[in-house]
Amino acid sequence: MTSPEHAQATDSGDEDARLFEPTLTSLFEHRRVRGGVKGLAAGGVATIVMSCFRISISQSPPPTSWFWAKYVSGGEPEDHLVPGAILHLFYGIVSGGMFGVLVSAPSDSSAPRDGGEADERSQVMTEQKTTVLGLVYGVLLSVFGTATLIRRVLQLDLDEDERFVFHVSHVVYGLALGAWFGSDR
Repeated sequence: MTSPEHAQATDSGDEDARLFEPTLTSLFEHRRVRGGVKGLAAGGVATIVMSCFRISISQSPPPTSWFWAKYVSGGEPEDHLVPGAILHLFYGIVSGGMFGVLVSAPSDSSAPRDGGEADERSQVMTEQKTTVLGLVYGVLLSVFGTATLIRRVLQLDLDEDERFVFHVSHVVYGLALGAWFGSDR
């Protein structure tokens, strides 16, 4: 048999748990979903920026064209620039979505703001933080891409210049991804 004091304590504990649960749910679901969606868009923008950079200085087709030629349709990578570019855009968008879920915008941009100096300072700090995180993410993608896609999957040995372009292109991707993701747009 339960005492009235115990029943009252249990009821108030349940009430506190119910009040806390929606907050936790929104932090883990809604914030991550918004971050993922914004990351998908940021990934698309960053991939286009990266591709423009790479196209202007590279002398060989992108690794995704090599992938397409080797595993999908055969032929030479130069024959598959368009499918390779579409595949690369897909990779970049998905990678951006993963970044968004992992980073999940540090501030909730849907929250009302008073437009004051503190809000502006907070936004600048958010952009700086996500840009640095994007840079780190781009470097990690580059290292992973070199070790996995280039060496193991495609069995390519890039010359020094192409390897440099590959790494710098992913730095450009990371910077664009993080800056776009952290912007208040």
